[in-house]
Amino acid sequence: MTLLDASGLRRVYGDSCGDCVELTGDDAGTNQCPECGAVVACADVSLDVEPGKVLGVVGESGSGKSSVAELLALERAADGQASGDVRLDGHDGNLLDADYETRHRLRNGAVGLVHQHVRDGLNLSFTGGGNVAEKLLAAGWRNYGDVRDRVRDLFEETEVPVERMDDPTETYSGGMQRRVQIARALATDPDVVILDEPTTGLDVSVQARVLDMFRRIQREQDVAAVVVSHDLGVVRLLADRTLVMRHGRVVETGLTDRVMEDPHHEYTQTLINSVI
Repeated sequence: MTLLDASGLRRVYGDSCGDCVELTGDDAGTNQCPECGAVVACADVSLDVEPGKVLGVVGESGSGKSSVAELLALERAADGQASGDVRLDGHDGNLLDADYETRHRLRNGAVGLVHQHVRDGLNLSFTGGGNVAEKLLAAGWRNYGDVRDRVRDLFEETEVPVERMDDPTETYSGGMQRRVQIARALATDPDVVILDEPTTGLDVSVQARVLDMFRRIQREQDVAAVVVSHDLGVVRLLADRTLVMRHGRVVETGLTDRVMEDPHHEYTQTLINSVI
């Protein structure tokens, strides 16, 4: 059974000449069209995620992985043209064609997102609890006591000190802010969570604690996830299957153990050798 299925994902920034996809990609060695200068952030990307499983998307900066994450999370970029097909079990039609109301409902229910940059995912002037409560209110929760109890439970699950719930988020450490983002993403029991570079800006020891926390919750709650990272260690720890991207294209995919231990594509081999 497939929970999330995406095919032909594409995002292009700039005025396309119409030949951008053919003139870019791994074989061309660039994601910028030599004819018109448009950037093909990603193209021809297809993937699927099963219930309770984790898909890793790995690649260097500029490989297109964050653009894929944004499309899967139903985030609309201020500029750029997007196309493709995203389907979520239990929901009708191509979600990329959904209207604002449907996207809003899905983003506050079935799909959770942990942004790469904390300021994109949290209002730092709000309290930590307020950031999570905002997601619940957007999903239709109205009882103050229920919201408060749910936030408290989420703080305990994500290992954020409950006594800090009413403190401004800007007073939290980087690791705590990341945990609040994860709590917010999990607040409405989504079917799938998209994590875009979940360890950005964190010290190595803090990264390990955040990843261990998420792995525990993901397994306990059996939630599906897509983890986007430039860090092979993050993907190796969390993902059942891995997709490797370069210059906006998928160059290799397979079970994570196989990709890490027996990479077929030269670029994947280079990535792995660079961290050994």
